[in-house]
Amino acid sequence: MKYIMDEVGSAVAHSDSPNCRMVPFFYMNDEITYSLLFPIESIEEEDFLTRDYAEGITDPSRRPAILLHWTPTDFEDTSLTPDLPGPAYFLQGHVEESMPVVSEKVTTKKDVYKVYTEYEMVRQYLTDNRFTLVDTEQDADILWYTQHFKDFEGLSKNSPEKFVNQFPFEYVITVKDLLCITCRRNQDSMQWLPTSYNLITEIANFVAYYQHRQKGDLENYWIVKPYNLARGLDIHITDNLSHILKLSLTGPKIAQKYISNPVLFYRPECNGKVKFDIRYVLLLKSVEPPDAYVYKKFFLRFANKPFEMKDFNDYQKHFTVMNYNAHANLLHLKCDDFLVEWSKQYPEHEWKFIEVKIIAMLKDILVSATSVDPPCGFGKSPQSRALYAADIMLEIDEKGGFVPRILEINFTPDCQRACTYYKDFYNDIFNLLFLDCTSDAFLSLNN
Repeated sequence: MKYIMDEVGSAVAHSDSPNCRMVPFFYMNDEITYSLLFPIESIEEEDFLTRDYAEGITDPSRRPAILLHWTPTDFEDTSLTPDLPGPAYFLQGHVEESMPVVSEKVTTKKDVYKVYTEYEMVRQYLTDNRFTLVDTEQDADILWYTQHFKDFEGLSKNSPEKFVNQFPFEYVITVKDLLCITCRRNQDSMQWLPTSYNLITEIANFVAYYQHRQKGDLENYWIVKPYNLARGLDIHITDNLSHILKLSLTGPKIAQKYISNPVLFYRPECNGKVKFDIRYVLLLKSVEPPDAYVYKKFFLRFANKPFEMKDFNDYQKHFTVMNYNAHANLLHLKCDDFLVEWSKQYPEHEWKFIEVKIIAMLKDILVSATSVDPPCGFGKSPQSRALYAADIMLEIDEKGGFVPRILEINFTPDCQRACTYYKDFYNDIFNLLFLDCTSDAFLSLNN
């Protein structure tokens, strides 16, 4: 039996003890999805057909939230603050990484380091003669991967002289739901994070908070994001609770309070003030002792239409990632030019003071990420060095101050623009990470 979910299909009622199941069926020839309905117990003539609208969801806190649209429930007694999960949650859905066997052997300094890389930008822009490219991992002193590396134990035993561009369990900051948990670990890092909930394990807490704001007649727009996608994929902005709860069924997601009062930037070609975000390149040399830096030259992304709290399906009004959209204009603006224009638009908010807050935010997040042992925190690895991209937005707080908010931290980010703007980008990065050559191109997070 097959049918499309029309008025008839939609009339199949919910029951916690259903007599039917309904599953999707994709018919490739016509490229149409049908719903298949079939009985799971005997059905007599004139019996009503029923199905479970929350099929497979048995968690006593999650199930009432998923059924909220059909069975109104007040979550007033549910805590607004989720519990911090243990190690099992951090390992769920991930291939477990091995930890290095840390020996007393110190990597010998070399006049020239051989680099194996999968990333074309490194191959093209790493021109410093103290580094040379090789075609095999076996010949390399430095392994610069674009895919996740897991075997830190094997690397430490078989190639203790090699470096790799990743740390064990670094996904505690590069996967969105884990970043939220990491930031919640202490008050210092939590202050930088927009209010966020995991729509699987924390969905009851989210509904309680949503209802709390609703009762207070507070603005209630949320941005819903997949855990581990980038480039603006599968992201939704809405204040419709039923919509958010439905989105939670299409794959693991977080709901994050939408920044409804962002700092805006005037673009004359857009005839108004637009949203923008800031990307800082974050460099990690060591977890213990902590040794981290940011690249001074930050990067900017802009929306293409003046910001308003409406038209949330208008991508060019509410999003800033335009370089993967063939139909959108991309504004190229170097940070030095931005700072000149910033001083004109916001003379009372000097950038050097905003940057102090940004550095404090990134430091607090790294402290949270390295303050506990794996798998809930970074693993120590003397062979590891890493580059991340921290995406940040500025919000106007209740007192009119400009406060940075962390949006996400990216693993192996796209650095094409960095290389195009600054030809020595990877020369500077490799000098810092592998030759311990600090320069005025970086700001330290160690003070």
